[in-house]
Amino acid sequence: MKPKFFNPIHRAGWPFLAIFAIATVVLWWLWYPLGFVGLLLTLWCAYFFRNPDRVTPTRAGLVISPADGIVQMIQPAVPPAELGLDQRPRTRISIFMDVLSVHINRSPVDAEVVATAYRPGKFFNAALDKASDENERSSMHLRTADGHDICVVQIAGLVARRILSWTRSGQKLRAGERYGMIRFGSRVDVYLPDGLQPLVAVGQLAVAGETVLADFRSEEAARLGETR
Repeated sequence: MKPKFFNPIHRAGWPFLAIFAIATVVLWWLWYPLGFVGLLLTLWCAYFFRNPDRVTPTRAGLVISPADGIVQMIQPAVPPAELGLDQRPRTRISIFMDVLSVHINRSPVDAEVVATAYRPGKFFNAALDKASDENERSSMHLRTADGHDICVVQIAGLVARRILSWTRSGQKLRAGERYGMIRFGSRVDVYLPDGLQPLVAVGQLAVAGETVLADFRSEEAARLGETR
């Protein structure tokens, strides 16, 4: 599939785009140099809410990245208590989205939504480890057809002030299917089942709906990476 120069804008962005456009007209009327600033901000708003299609690997057993961004951390951690899962540490992959990333989030697997939970919290920098515990978050417990449990957690950041999730308990999701977004800059954590090794490395760029985070059929050890 050829890359598109222009991507569709998600419907959640149209109100913001309208506000930015109106502000640009007013600023232009007041003093045209300010109008140029408003125009740049309007273009950034359209860019932020872009909603591109992705080509998702569909082979059974793959865990796909739910977010665009940098793999910030891979470490053991307990899943959010509000989901009701046992509090044993699981491998957690944290993906940090900056303000230029695509902020649409996608399901990592074909699965049923077992539970969702929202918890208000603080707004620390999402790149910090403590953001997983203390920041505002929206969590989702997924169960695959063969009984594997995976958790996906949207975490608000320093700038983000709104987490959107369009899922409900009992809903069936396909890998790569859009299920939510975060405004404006944030993090998504993925908690893997026991024994599943990550196939990405810290510092790697992940693409939502395309990058393979793990593979239930793989016997490969956890991957390491280095900057080159």
